[in-house]
Amino acid sequence: MGRGSRPHDAYPTAPPRPPSRWVSWLVPVFLVANVAAFAATMYVNDCPKNARVPSLCVWREQLGRFAFQPPRENPLFGPSTATLLKMGGLDVNKVVHDHQQWRLISSIWLHGGVIHLLANMLSLLFIGIGLEQEFGFLRIGPLYIISGIGGSVLSALFNKSSISVGASGALFGLLGSLLSELITNWTVYANKCSALMSLVFIIAINLAIGILPRVDNFAHVGGFISGFLLGFVLLMRPQFGYVSRNNAPIGYPTYTAKRKHKIYQYVLWIIGAILLVVGFAVGLIMLFRGENGYEHCSWCHYLSCVPTRFWSCNQQQPPSTCTTSQLGNNWNLTCSGSGKTQSYVLQNATEYRIYELCTELCS
Repeated sequence: MGRGSRPHDAYPTAPPRPPSRWVSWLVPVFLVANVAAFAATMYVNDCPKNARVPSLCVWREQLGRFAFQPPRENPLFGPSTATLLKMGGLDVNKVVHDHQQWRLISSIWLHGGVIHLLANMLSLLFIGIGLEQEFGFLRIGPLYIISGIGGSVLSALFNKSSISVGASGALFGLLGSLLSELITNWTVYANKCSALMSLVFIIAINLAIGILPRVDNFAHVGGFISGFLLGFVLLMRPQFGYVSRNNAPIGYPTYTAKRKHKIYQYVLWIIGAILLVVGFAVGLIMLFRGENGYEHCSWCHYLSCVPTRFWSCNQQQPPSTCTTSQLGNNWNLTCSGSGKTQSYVLQNATEYRIYELCTELCS
């Protein structure tokens, strides 16, 4: 060994070992849970038994009680609105006035139909598998759930007239986390601008779909913002050039290694955490006070629907509320929005059955 040489110079060291990737198991569990929830919803729905005209149920002979509602009622091939409400769909009145806050979580596991379910589950696999392999289930699990709740909160603040279901808020949270992960881990990426432009383009396309009528884009935006802020908190990587002692080969000069994180990463972590906590606190306080988001943001309706010459944003589904009168088994329902009246003969009528008929009458 020559004079003045360091011990590590005697070894032709190999490059540091890359960190191992996680095995993705939580995202497939989420997928199974969503599919199981949809199957349970269709079992409870039992269109041939509960529909006013059973012969209109889609694939009644082949699927039995799992048959879909008539396309005129649900073009996504799924259950009735009343069943979604019964299974835990997001209804602002029940969350605020009946203290059923659990609907903010249960609604993210329900879907309006097969088409809705397939679209969301393909997105979950496409985005979620890679994220879990890279960051592990302890980060992706809370990211998915909290983003879904964030989407539910914003949806409940603005969408007062219909039932909201779907994992879209959680999925947009995963998209938002991809963007913040790219920003906070900027030094790790080789083709930075290319990765940023590609990701922004994908996000813009998905958010743009939400400005179509009858799409709850507030759940998308709420989930995206929640995931974007959570990404700064949960997905921070060591900076480029940092070598963990666990991954360094024998003789590697660890004393020359860089600091684990850059200062700006800690700054973004703090800002993201503060904005996330404050945003959830303000949103939940406004929600449980029964406030309408439009009273504080008059232009926010453009986030959910932009009128064009091809469609009108005024053609949203009216609130499904009816006045009722009963004489024996005869029920008379009058839609509060349109004034239409219909009489029904019902035995052992339940709240959900009345709601289902009211929805059909008002649609």
